[in-house]
Amino acid sequence: MNNVSIVGRLTKAPEVRTVADGKSVGCFTLAVNRNFKNQQGENDVDFILCTAWGKLAEHMVKYCGKGSQVGVIGRLQSRNYTNDEGKRIYITDVLALEVRFLQLKNPEPTVKVEDFQLPAAFTAQQPMQ
Repeated sequence: MNNVSIVGRLTKAPEVRTVADGKSVGCFTLAVNRNFKNQQGENDVDFILCTAWGKLAEHMVKYCGKGSQVGVIGRLQSRNYTNDEGKRIYITDVLALEVRFLQLKNPEPTVKVEDFQLPAAFTAQQPMQ
Protein backbone atom coordinates (compact mmCIF):
# COMPACT_ATOMS: atom_id res chain seq x y z
CA MET A 1 0.00 0.00 0.00
CA ASN A 2 1.42 3.40 -0.98
CA ASN A 3 -0.93 6.23 0.09
CA VAL A 4 -0.13 9.75 1.28
CA SER A 5 -2.54 12.39 2.61
CA ILE A 6 -1.10 15.74 3.67
CA VAL A 7 -2.33 19.27 4.28
CA GLY A 8 0.00 22.23 4.07
CA ARG A 9 0.75 25.60 2.51
CA LEU A 10 2.56 26.23 -0.76
CA THR A 11 6.01 27.69 -0.15
CA LYS A 12 5.85 29.48 -3.54
CA ALA A 13 3.60 29.52 -6.59
CA PRO A 14 3.53 26.14 -8.40
CA GLU A 15 5.74 25.85 -11.46
CA VAL A 16 4.56 24.03 -14.59
CA ARG A 17 6.50 22.98 -17.66
CA THR A 18 5.75 20.88 -20.71
CA VAL A 19 7.79 17.72 -21.21
CA ALA A 20 8.86 16.21 -24.54
CA ASP A 21 5.61 14.27 -25.11
CA GLY A 22 3.51 17.43 -24.61
CA LYS A 23 2.25 16.64 -21.09
CA SER A 24 2.22 19.29 -18.37
CA VAL A 25 4.09 18.60 -15.16
CA GLY A 26 4.00 20.82 -12.11
CA CYS A 27 6.23 20.89 -9.06
CA PHE A 28 5.48 22.47 -5.73
CA THR A 29 6.58 22.26 -2.11
CA LEU A 30 4.20 22.05 0.84
CA ALA A 31 5.11 23.33 4.29
CA VAL A 32 3.45 20.88 6.70
CA ASN A 33 3.34 21.53 10.45
CA ARG A 34 4.24 18.66 12.75
CA ASN A 35 1.70 17.71 15.43
CA PHE A 36 4.07 18.27 18.34
CA LYS A 37 6.23 21.07 19.68
CA ASN A 38 10.03 21.08 19.84
CA GLN A 39 12.11 21.97 22.93
CA GLN A 40 11.60 25.69 22.24
CA GLY A 41 7.81 25.21 22.32
CA GLU A 42 7.40 25.77 18.57
CA ASN A 43 5.93 23.51 15.91
CA ASP A 44 8.54 22.18 13.50
CA VAL A 45 7.74 22.19 9.80
CA ASP A 46 8.47 19.59 7.13
CA PHE A 47 8.89 20.70 3.52
CA ILE A 48 7.41 18.06 1.22
CA LEU A 49 8.20 17.99 -2.51
CA CYS A 50 5.17 17.22 -4.70
CA THR A 51 4.60 16.59 -8.41
CA ALA A 52 1.33 16.89 -10.35
CA TRP A 53 0.64 16.01 -13.99
CA GLY A 54 -1.74 17.22 -16.70
CA LYS A 55 -4.85 19.25 -15.85
CA LEU A 56 -4.14 18.91 -12.14
CA ALA A 57 -0.85 20.79 -12.58
CA GLU A 58 -2.54 23.41 -14.77
CA HIS A 59 -5.32 23.97 -12.17
CA MET A 60 -2.71 24.39 -9.44
CA VAL A 61 -1.02 27.21 -11.38
CA LYS A 62 -4.34 28.85 -12.23
CA TYR A 63 -5.89 28.83 -8.75
CA CYS A 64 -3.06 28.62 -6.20
CA GLY A 65 -0.26 30.95 -5.17
CA LYS A 66 2.32 31.19 -2.45
CA GLY A 67 0.66 30.52 0.91
CA SER A 68 -2.39 28.70 -0.48
CA GLN A 69 -3.48 25.87 1.81
CA VAL A 70 -4.08 22.61 -0.04
CA GLY A 71 -4.75 18.98 0.79
CA VAL A 72 -2.89 16.44 -1.32
CA ILE A 73 -3.76 12.78 -1.78
CA GLY A 74 -1.23 10.75 -3.67
CA ARG A 75 1.60 8.27 -3.40
CA LEU A 76 5.32 8.36 -2.68
CA GLN A 77 7.71 7.98 -5.58
CA SER A 78 11.50 7.77 -5.61
CA ARG A 79 13.92 8.47 -8.40
CA ASN A 80 17.62 9.11 -8.77
CA TYR A 81 20.11 10.62 -11.17
CA THR A 82 23.81 11.31 -11.42
CA ASN A 83 24.74 14.99 -11.15
CA ASP A 84 27.50 16.79 -13.06
CA GLU A 85 30.02 15.84 -10.38
CA GLY A 86 29.26 12.12 -10.76
CA LYS A 87 27.39 11.88 -7.46
CA ARG A 88 24.17 9.83 -7.29
CA ILE A 89 21.26 12.04 -6.11
CA TYR A 90 18.11 10.45 -4.67
CA ILE A 91 14.75 12.24 -4.58
CA THR A 92 11.55 11.14 -2.87
CA ASP A 93 8.39 13.16 -3.47
CA VAL A 94 4.63 12.84 -3.46
CA LEU A 95 2.92 12.16 -6.78
CA ALA A 96 -0.32 14.13 -6.34
CA LEU A 97 -3.37 12.25 -7.60
CA GLU A 98 -5.87 14.67 -6.06
CA VAL A 99 -5.47 18.20 -4.71
CA ARG A 100 -8.15 19.92 -2.68
CA PHE A 101 -7.92 23.71 -2.59
CA LEU A 102 -8.67 24.56 1.04
CA GLN A 103 -7.70 28.21 1.40
CA LEU A 104 -6.56 30.24 -1.58
CA LYS A 105 -4.21 33.17 -1.39
CA ASN A 106 -4.20 35.86 -4.04
CA PRO A 107 -2.56 34.30 -7.10
CA GLU A 108 0.21 36.03 -9.04
CA PRO A 109 -0.90 39.29 -10.73
CA THR A 110 -1.71 37.54 -14.04
CA VAL A 111 -4.83 35.97 -12.49
CA LYS A 112 -7.30 38.00 -10.46
CA VAL A 113 -9.53 36.37 -7.86
CA GLU A 114 -12.53 38.32 -9.25
CA ASP A 115 -12.06 36.64 -12.66
CA PHE A 116 -13.40 33.27 -11.52
CA GLN A 117 -15.89 31.75 -9.12
CA LEU A 118 -14.52 28.82 -7.15
CA PRO A 119 -16.38 26.72 -4.58
CA ALA A 120 -14.71 26.72 -1.16
CA ALA A 121 -13.40 23.16 -1.50
CA PHE A 122 -12.86 22.89 -5.28
CA THR A 123 -11.23 19.59 -6.20
CA ALA A 124 -9.11 18.98 -9.27
CA GLN A 125 -8.32 15.35 -9.95
CA GLN A 126 -5.82 13.62 -12.14
CA PRO A 127 -6.84 10.25 -13.59
CA MET A 128 -4.88 7.27 -12.33
CA GLN A 129 -2.03 6.32 -14.65
